[in-house]
Amino acid sequence: MKHLLELICVNSLAKIFADEEHREQAYVRATSLLNETFAFQVAYRSNAPLKSVRVKVESLLANVVTVRNVGLVPSELPTLRQESCDGWTLRTTPGLFPDPLLSLEKGRIDVPPGQWRALWVSVAPADGVVSGSYPIRIILEGAEGNEIGCASFELELIDAYLPEQELIHTEWFHADCLATHYEVEMFSEAHWQLIERYIDTAARHGINMILTPLFTPPLDTEVGGERPTVQLVDVIKDGDHYQFGFDKLERWTILCERLGVNYFEYAHLFTQWGAKHAPKVMAVENGEQRRIFGWDTDASSPEYRSFLSQFLPELVQFIRARKLERRCYFHISDEPHSEHLEQYRDNRAFLEQFLSDFPIIDALSDYAFYEQGIVGIPIPANDHMEPFISGGVKPLWTYYCVAQELEVSNRFFSFPSARNRIIGIQLYKYNIEGFLHWGYNFWYTQFSRKAIDPFKITDAGLAFCSGDAYLVYPGEDGPIESIRMEVLYEALQDLRALKLLESLVGRTAVLELIEEGLEEPITFTSYPHSADWLLQLRERINRAIAIAMSVEKEDATG
Repeated sequence: MKHLLELICVNSLAKIFADEEHREQAYVRATSLLNETFAFQVAYRSNAPLKSVRVKVESLLANVVTVRNVGLVPSELPTLRQESCDGWTLRTTPGLFPDPLLSLEKGRIDVPPGQWRALWVSVAPADGVVSGSYPIRIILEGAEGNEIGCASFELELIDAYLPEQELIHTEWFHADCLATHYEVEMFSEAHWQLIERYIDTAARHGINMILTPLFTPPLDTEVGGERPTVQLVDVIKDGDHYQFGFDKLERWTILCERLGVNYFEYAHLFTQWGAKHAPKVMAVENGEQRRIFGWDTDASSPEYRSFLSQFLPELVQFIRARKLERRCYFHISDEPHSEHLEQYRDNRAFLEQFLSDFPIIDALSDYAFYEQGIVGIPIPANDHMEPFISGGVKPLWTYYCVAQELEVSNRFFSFPSARNRIIGIQLYKYNIEGFLHWGYNFWYTQFSRKAIDPFKITDAGLAFCSGDAYLVYPGEDGPIESIRMEVLYEALQDLRALKLLESLVGRTAVLELIEEGLEEPITFTSYPHSADWLLQLRERINRAIAIAMSVEKEDATG
């Protein structure tokens, strides 16, 4: 039988499934700025199995091109709404989904028969690369070194640079999951090495704020249960008095700043979904380490308040000594609801005497918390934005999680990648200051009951839609990125490109360009359900930047 290998270039927003015909149009040229990462895919299919196929890049940009193979992972829970999806969902049935981006083993891949698969091609221009048009050929060679397939793309690099990211962006970093998965001692040197690799990957994808575990974060923990202890502050208890050690916190802070993560959100000082209890706090007392606070500690108890009264002034001193005042944020409790308002108010009033100079941020969608002055910076879900927008809340943040499955942007396996990327346009239009998500690397089942293999269980144990709990997979010695992570970073680059264009032509002109030809304005729940529209919009943004910069140069020399 004659081997037939099909190849086609497709855009980065396509999801190529192994068990269906792809429906993508060929995508063979695009533009990009000189300091952004651009991606496209090469979909491939063979009518017979091919082993050890070599992947080569032929281009003047070859040194800044990375090719990875798009892996498949299972989803048993692609949606929570089997019968009531909103119409912009790729699949609702369990199966294999494209997501992890796997490094090529010695530059080679194996090609299974009769399945469409994809290569993910990233172009990240380095210093010294100049503007211009660059052909890129992705060549596949057989085991004997003969060319068996080729796909061609042309990338035009525009002589412009994205500005620094202004958006504050956090994806909650679960340091305990690293120690659990890799079976290393918490804050051992092996653990610190892993922490560095995972933070570095986060920073290179626009994550510039980090959840910092002063004490074990009281997040997604079963009532009465415990997560592994991950505590950056050492505590010594002597009767009613406490001593605090900040060496690990200082190491964490220095590491993050070196890698480009400059904002710190200190983990919640009270439990999730009600703020009724203290987080787990470990201390050395009489030479033995033991838990001194947790689910059995009332949030308003004299013991815990005495502890905070001694701890928070020393933490503030640490912050000021390192000139972090404008880059630190505090949490009270995650996702409180109306019935928790009085408890939240009481906790906030107590903390005010110590933290009045620092912003308090929490994910909550009940406008009353803001209206009554209980929280300074609310973080509403993107499907609850309207009262916060109409109320003129500033600064305005947003988040999404598993509950945001209808109409709005999210990054589930089952969603088109365009639904992931549209968030960048929305963040720009509404001048959003910060974006929060709870799952950078949550590799436990719901309520942190047990560890999981993220390549096999992608839904936290039939709890959250696949794609909600983590953006990265655990590689042998560091993170493996995902399609969803790369597309989210494309959204952040779109936001920065819009900011650049705004600096050249003004905000009004940019908003007009975004909504040109649309029947209704873009909101968080209303926007074009089209990858082509997003890609074409970005091309129009790039062209407008090039024209405006050309005019600016002419004016400067004329």
